[in-house]
Amino acid sequence: MKQMIVTSLFLLLLSAAQGQQKYELTVKEAVELAYKNVIEIKNAEIDYRIQEAQNNEIFGRALPQVSGNIGAQYYVKLPQILFPQSDVNVYNVLKNQNLIPQSTPIPQPTLVPFSLQQPWNLNMGATLQQLLFQPDVFVGLQARKASLNLSAAMIEQTKERVKDSAYRRYYAILIAEKQLNFLDSSIVRLEKLYHDDSIMFKNGFAERLDLDRVQVQLNNLRTTRNMVDNGVSISYAALKFSIGVSQADTVRLKEELTTASIKEDILDNSFKYEDRTEIRTLQVTKELQQLDVKRNKLAALPTAALAGNYSITGQGQKFFTDAETRWLKSSYIGLNIAVPIFDGFQRKYRTQQAQLKVDKVDNNITNVKQAIDFQQNVSQTSLKNALLNLDVQERNQQLALRVYNTTKIKFEQGLGSSFEVLQADADYQQAQSNYFSALYNATVARIGYQSSLGKLQ
Repeated sequence: MKQMIVTSLFLLLLSAAQGQQKYELTVKEAVELAYKNVIEIKNAEIDYRIQEAQNNEIFGRALPQVSGNIGAQYYVKLPQILFPQSDVNVYNVLKNQNLIPQSTPIPQPTLVPFSLQQPWNLNMGATLQQLLFQPDVFVGLQARKASLNLSAAMIEQTKERVKDSAYRRYYAILIAEKQLNFLDSSIVRLEKLYHDDSIMFKNGFAERLDLDRVQVQLNNLRTTRNMVDNGVSISYAALKFSIGVSQADTVRLKEELTTASIKEDILDNSFKYEDRTEIRTLQVTKELQQLDVKRNKLAALPTAALAGNYSITGQGQKFFTDAETRWLKSSYIGLNIAVPIFDGFQRKYRTQQAQLKVDKVDNNITNVKQAIDFQQNVSQTSLKNALLNLDVQERNQQLALRVYNTTKIKFEQGLGSSFEVLQADADYQQAQSNYFSALYNATVARIGYQSSLGKLQ
């Protein structure tokens, strides 16, 4: 029994391992993976295909429309009408010719039930209609390309949001992992310092207080290290979610983040508003609204359509297979024209509403352009300040390291105390923490600035 349980657990773990995937990704590969997996993008692409189907539906209205019909009836009791049967007309003629006295009463006509139907009736026919001109269909055919362009712009807008999220989470992990490596190095340094102080304490060259100070800082450092490690795990989970892969999958990042990579190509600030997906989306929206204005204006024109019909009617006393059944055929070809005359000014106000919507889109475009200008101004300033701060913190880090190394050498030569080494190490850790914070802020500022230019690649 125990062996069966162990075997089952092994097979379960093996199956789970086979279902997992391993990814080694650059940031651009992570973005491409997100484009394939993120549900929001998939739904936007489905919306595009829905729009294609709607366009084909509109095109289908301009094609010939053929419909057929067939119907059979058997009258259990024939419908009848009352048919007058009398000599009323004869009496009228005789009176007019003065052949009988004018006072002669005319008898009332006799109403006799009479049916115009046969018990068995069969109707078969086909109708063909070809639309020649109808304003909404005409404009709908013109709007097909603009509708697809709008759906495509919505896809691009969704991709921009996904890309921005993937970039931020990818680089946040790189920075956190660099910080984790530094913390590991710091723990190794403090462990060595604790070891050296322990030896000096045993030999009477150090106080217990020196050991306790190192131990306190070492404990705090290990706690910080655990917090950062947990943060890295959560950041990986967030990245997996943002690129649409399973939480059970393994992701490894292949890029290295340096100060030089952050400063790379930041001077490329050429920009036009059409680089932003929001502007492209609004421009296509405006084009569609203008077509709606045109559609309402054209509604004053007549609509025209060709129509044709061919039908066969069978009638008889018995079922249709009977030889006495009579088959009657008919057909026609016609032109149907509908002319709008007066609609209570509805078309006028619909056109007015459509034009106001165009004006509203124009206002939105102006507003978004102003927002983009503001965003670029703020993001550019933020990037400059972040890069300046990054340079300062990088120099501070190097200075703190130099101070630590000098203090450590003095301690090893017996010219300094372990407290001074501990203080220099704390200063170095603070400088490193400031550097990582500046590195993260500069990375986020770079991503924000590139997004404001529409050039986040």
